[in-house]
Amino acid sequence: MTVEETLPFADWLRLREPADAAARDEDLLNAVRPRLTGEHPTVIHDLGSGTGSMSRWLAPRLPGPQHWVLYDRDADLLARAAEGMAGVTAVDGAAVTVSTRCGDLTRLSAADLADGSLVTASALLDMLTAEEVDRVVAACVGWPTLFAMSVTGRVRLIPTDPLDGAVEAAFNDHQRRTVDGRRLLGPDAVAATTAAFARRGVDVRERPSPWRLGPEQADLTAEWFRGWLGAACEQRPDLAGPAQAYAQRRLADAAAGRLTVLVEHRDLLAGG
Repeated sequence: MTVEETLPFADWLRLREPADAAARDEDLLNAVRPRLTGEHPTVIHDLGSGTGSMSRWLAPRLPGPQHWVLYDRDADLLARAAEGMAGVTAVDGAAVTVSTRCGDLTRLSAADLADGSLVTASALLDMLTAEEVDRVVAACVGWPTLFAMSVTGRVRLIPTDPLDGAVEAAFNDHQRRTVDGRRLLGPDAVAATTAAFARRGVDVRERPSPWRLGPEQADLTAEWFRGWLGAACEQRPDLAGPAQAYAQRRLADAAAGRLTVLVEHRDLLAGG
């Protein structure tokens, strides 16, 4: 069981998009929506946009003309994101336009976001370091900021298995690993982001946004499980032996519609 057995990243983003859309918290969107009814077009800066799932989810829920600025370090993902926004309109039918910026989003400044009405991101924070989160937060202060789908490290598989806890702990340690000198935050990202805003006097509202995966999401469940277990085994090679039978049991249950999974995330709204 290895991480390499999972889908290419762009395909993974496509597979998870419906689950993300179902999980994102609508209450936080309702809280920020009144802030976006002034000057038009509404300009939204989406950080770490990937293939554009956040913009495709949010744009049709907002009124009036919008311009989305999509940021990612992967030019191919940005091209997919821009293409995926073709034909998307606002809730009232107004036009939605898109531009892309390829580069290191952790080096953004407040000046880069100066024309914005809202800053968004989805499934981003856990891949950053504490220093990078602090820089991103510093750039975002002054604008409503909606960070969605940040992992908490907590999962629940039903039926349970004796190996679940050890795999969860190893996966979370893997999420906190050091890569090229960068110590990732993983499941500590929500707390670090909230603290970074608090240091700057900005209130943050949090809401749960869990994936609830059942028989209808069997493909996603199986792919998520492979990545989850693969990362755990990479972190703890001693799990590789027990993981073979564990994977067979779990994947068989997923294929048969017998496995349900709750993957916890948190959504944050700062300054809204």
